[in-house]
Amino acid sequence: MKRIGLLSDTHGWLDPVVVKHLKECDEIWHAGDIGGIEIADKLAEIAPLRAVHGNIDDHNVRMVYPKHQRFVCEEVDVWITHIGGYPKNYDRNVKPEIFENAPQLFISGHSHILKVIFDKELNLLHINPGASGVHGFHKVQTIVKFTIEAKEIKDLQVVEFGSKGK
Repeated sequence: MKRIGLLSDTHGWLDPVVVKHLKECDEIWHAGDIGGIEIADKLAEIAPLRAVHGNIDDHNVRMVYPKHQRFVCEEVDVWITHIGGYPKNYDRNVKPEIFENAPQLFISGHSHILKVIFDKELNLLHINPGASGVHGFHKVQTIVKFTIEAKEIKDLQVVEFGSKGK
């Protein structure tokens, strides 16, 4: 069993509220736009970090974190990418692979819009944790926490905080 802390779009800002919530997690997953290798390093000090780079990340982040991560956690096939879209509107860069070889859990960021959607057509759960940083149009910062046990994704919790760092 693993407790996962999922965030995206920190854009160089790691809120103390995020740190507090991630301390109880076994792994941290970041869906891109980290905003600097220092943020990734801070997250990795809290718990093991799996991350992808986003469109605003510099070469230092891109050298360490790939565009896509596909792996198995417990018995769940997971795919994390920054720009992935969502059910009925997947990004053209993931569409061929997702329809050919769909994961059980598809995670993306980029939009700054929190979404948790089950795709009945592909039999997968899509999660976009929204944005936990202060840059962007979003009004509330968010992260998502959940548990993976064997093949089951459960105990999903949305954490809303701040008003963009205020």
